[in-house]
Amino acid sequence: MAKETGRKLIAQHKKARHDYHILDTYECGLVLTGTEVKSLRQGRASLVDGFAQIVDGEAWLYNVHIPEYAQGTWTNHSARRKRKLLMHRSEIDKLTGKLQETGLTLVPLSLYFKEGRAKVEIGLARGKKEYDKRQALRERQDRREAERAVSAARRRQRR
Repeated sequence: MAKETGRKLIAQHKKARHDYHILDTYECGLVLTGTEVKSLRQGRASLVDGFAQIVDGEAWLYNVHIPEYAQGTWTNHSARRKRKLLMHRSEIDKLTGKLQETGLTLVPLSLYFKEGRAKVEIGLARGKKEYDKRQALRERQDRREAERAVSAARRRQRR
């Protein structure tokens, strides 16, 4: 069987970028069981309620929903079990120091296969206030309107 190359996206937490200011991102490996990998290869996962924590010098991912594998037997996994993240010791130590600050958390941003291995991108994040969210939406809407106006002007200019 040919070795996989490239990056195949499984799940993405789009609302995380709306709800949080992402300060830094990290790519981590995951410790998974066989049925979890098979379920992920079918493209089934949800990062919506997920978060990561550092406990006793190890990084753990909580509440990420990987549904049970349909053809699995008694060896099937539980859907929301905690999963160990594979990170370098220096990254874990750096994150431990940063997480001591109030208001910072680790949020999973995307789950994907890279070179055939399951990876998760986690972000060091600070929660946005409601007015920050409204302001970000307004800025995005203004940018869209400006782009539309420019493209309409270019269309009129060509005629």
